[in-house]
Amino acid sequence: MNIKIMDIVGRKSYNCDILFRVIDIQHINGQKVAILYGEDFRLIADSPFTDLVIIDQNERVKLEQEYRTLEEQSLKLFEQDVDLLRQRQEYEATGGYVKPSNYFQIPGKVLHVDGDPAYLKKCMTLYEKIGIPVLGIHCNEKEMPERIGELIDYYRPDILVITGHDAYSKAKGKITDINAYRHSKHFVQTVREARRKIPHLDQLVIFAGACQSHFESLIHAGANFASSPSRINIHALDPVYIVAKISFTPFMERINVWDVLRNTLTGEKGLGGIETKGVLRTGMPYRPHHEEEEE
Repeated sequence: MNIKIMDIVGRKSYNCDILFRVIDIQHINGQKVAILYGEDFRLIADSPFTDLVIIDQNERVKLEQEYRTLEEQSLKLFEQDVDLLRQRQEYEATGGYVKPSNYFQIPGKVLHVDGDPAYLKKCMTLYEKIGIPVLGIHCNEKEMPERIGELIDYYRPDILVITGHDAYSKAKGKITDINAYRHSKHFVQTVREARRKIPHLDQLVIFAGACQSHFESLIHAGANFASSPSRINIHALDPVYIVAKISFTPFMERINVWDVLRNTLTGEKGLGGIETKGVLRTGMPYRPHHEEEEE
């Protein structure tokens, strides 16, 4: 079969449930094996060529349409949430008396470090749509622990996202063994390094993990939110929904974990976390310069 790098394929043994991109072709024990990255899920896998099938254009369009519909629903729910938060903020910031336009808001700044450039691009588009200040950095998962310290110093984020690809492999060990995961230990080391810089859970809010990641280790290392409690695949955009909720929640409020998870595409089987404070700050008065000049 003529499968090439960057082809979109499915795995026959899994009924082609996930679209994968072929990113490398290797020969292992005389067998041709493709290294695969999920198109919409943060999953990395390898598969013998015999189990792969090229997904034709029509099938691709159909599957992609299903994912886009899910994404749109998620975004709609999220926007409703933010609207409610905003209305409540308006009322509280002004005591219900001052005209609402007389204050300004500073949402939390996000540093998003991603092992996959294609996912990073998708996430950046969504951050922009939602209106979150963000710096996106593409970085190989193995290099994240060394680089995270200088990135935090440079950008001084309120929220840190550490994500990319991951996968659990039964052949490598038990589900409790962190060495049985492709990148969980790199994510854990990165969280530890970040916490060395900023130990306080409310001064830097951390989301860490990808598909099937070792959830418990990430939380113990110091992440506020992580994947994947049931070791399932998480959607490429899920980290954005989680940090957007944190970014737009006032710093005097606690974030209810279920509130954060219900608008993600994966829900509580794929994502979890601990109680955390929001990071949004409100200030007043809001006085654009041109108004002052008129006076």
